[in-house]
Amino acid sequence: MNLKNVIVIVLCAFVSTGAFAQANILNAKTPEDIGVKTDAQKLLDNDKPLDYGYVDDRDILYSRMTWEKVVLDERVNFPMYYPIDTNNIGKNRRSLFDVLMSNVKNGKIANIYDDSYFTTKRTLKDIQAALTLVDTTELGIEQLNAGEALSAEYINRRDITAADIVEYHIKGLWYFDKRHGELKYRMLGIAPVAPDVNFIDSDEVDLVPLFWVFFPDAREVLHEAKAFNNKNSAVPLTFDHLLNARRFNGYTFREENVQGDRTITEYISDNALMQLLESNRVKEKIRDFEQDMWSY
Repeated sequence: MNLKNVIVIVLCAFVSTGAFAQANILNAKTPEDIGVKTDAQKLLDNDKPLDYGYVDDRDILYSRMTWEKVVLDERVNFPMYYPIDTNNIGKNRRSLFDVLMSNVKNGKIANIYDDSYFTTKRTLKDIQAALTLVDTTELGIEQLNAGEALSAEYINRRDITAADIVEYHIKGLWYFDKRHGELKYRMLGIAPVAPDVNFIDSDEVDLVPLFWVFFPDAREVLHEAKAFNNKNSAVPLTFDHLLNARRFNGYTFREENVQGDRTITEYISDNALMQLLESNRVKEKIRDFEQDMWSY
């Protein structure tokens, strides 16, 4: 490696550190100053998501749409799950679900959808039934039957929180760019998945996607939010970088197909091993296309 390449790498490292490190932590005079950038700092940083390059349809030689499960029990996926308790941690640390929900509530993520095809838009009010369970206890029912006003103490409210998120579903497109001669991936959508709130505390529950977010629409807010970096806490990763760089482990559970994009579990049932092998087969089939392009 020559001297020029070494200098470029070092400069990139310093720029990255300046862009992602917790702002103003060493210059703060009060705790409130930590994480607050001045207008001059913001102008100097010019910190925004890296724009996607334009891809003409004629440049796509091959493509395949896939859906993946990102299971949060796996250690590599922990940055998307934690922290689940925000009472004793700084406001700059939030889980991916909290980031999505807070920005849906404040309107920065304006559009959410009911499925991965982004056909029907939903509002926060529309999905509230999937996020919250309000139930009346037996004593409350007796109170209502007696013609009395229902007391607040007899109302149980159960909200879906970051701790309840089991996995994420991710939709993306693998495509071969013939202009650059390589296989690429573009994430299109993401959905938090949790147990059905109506049966959340029972032994057996079905997992349901709460809502779908069109990923390019959420890149700005995901870039502002930081995920924990186990290797260097001075250089946290943005959620936009983490997802675009595929710094997670996912299992393909569906690919577009002639049978109405059926899932793997629809044609391989009650056999987790064979489902995993089929998921790997789908991945390898896509990867092999690029390898076959250069094999004679």
